[in-house]
Amino acid sequence: MSEITIINPFEIPDGRENAALEMYDVFAAYFSKQDGYISTDLHQALGDDAKFHLVSISKWASQEHFMNALESSELGEIFKNAPKDIVTYPSAYKIIRS
Repeated sequence: MSEITIINPFEIPDGRENAALEMYDVFAAYFSKQDGYISTDLHQALGDDAKFHLVSISKWASQEHFMNALESSELGEIFKNAPKDIVTYPSAYKIIRS
């Protein structure tokens, strides 16, 4: 197993950044307790013209650890309560050059 990175850009409607940050905090609290979780940084765009105003970058011990974290009923409940107008696009990546 090798470490992976989850890059998750957030598409946020105007005026909904606080709701997006609240949503992020709930998801971050859940994921940070999961086996194989290493870290997450949340990035904010510097310009107003960015398509993705927030982007989270997470490190996991392996893709298997991340996939296991996605299978929890607790996470299902969190998803049900998440704002529907804030869209995220998470994808897993591996380092190919440094």
